[in-house]
Amino acid sequence: MVEIKTDSSIEAMREAGRIVAQALTAVREAAGVGVSLLELDVVAHAVLRDAGATSPFLGYRPSFAPTPFPAVLCVSVNDAIVHGIPDGYRLRDGDLVSADFGAELGGWVGDSAISFTVGTARPDDVRLIETAERALAAGIAAAVVGNRIGDIAHAIGVVCRDAGYGIPEDFGGHGIGRRMHEDPGVPNEGRPCRGMPLRHGMALAIEPMVIAGGIDHYHPAPDGWTLRTNDGSRAAHAEHTVAITDDGPRILTAL
Repeated sequence: MVEIKTDSSIEAMREAGRIVAQALTAVREAAGVGVSLLELDVVAHAVLRDAGATSPFLGYRPSFAPTPFPAVLCVSVNDAIVHGIPDGYRLRDGDLVSADFGAELGGWVGDSAISFTVGTARPDDVRLIETAERALAAGIAAAVVGNRIGDIAHAIGVVCRDAGYGIPEDFGGHGIGRRMHEDPGVPNEGRPCRGMPLRHGMALAIEPMVIAGGIDHYHPAPDGWTLRTNDGSRAAHAEHTVAITDDGPRILTAL
């Protein structure tokens, strides 16, 4: 069931989304050579605490997970695509980092992700990240009243495939609102003019993921959470929470 949000509910989601944007900005600024992933989680947690918000990630346990997620931040490095658990790994020069974060405030949730490099960036990584961001922008541009979910999926998929990148199978975006994951699913590839019609008041987390090696396959790491590319190539992830409105898509997780 898809919940149609009122305009006041969308405003409340915007407040949660602003906290998400602040946390991801703080994480990116704190990331540097020698900084541990656990230290980045502490930075994100501090933003939540100062804002009086809570984490929809901490303690979350979907059906595939062997244990509840133990942190407020997903941080995935190099060949990790998504769902990386912060640990003692210390960032190295040239690492590619994807950070995914959510906040809940007043019963409403925001969810967003960014990818960036640490230290000296590899040109191939810059292109990979830019493609994820362009795919996100294309998906958001298609998120208009009168279009369908398939139009978002198609827009994302065209950008990723034209760049020669893989798209992780069976993972994509989702509805969002009172819970982090709601209906409908938002695939990262699909046929236009298919799927659920988009209406004013829908809220979606749109999140392209790209694999540099061009394959779509991945495998779970031993922790049961982190998804890694099968060929060891690098991955990037970009995400925003977006409200569908009669005035066009509204990004709720921008600064």
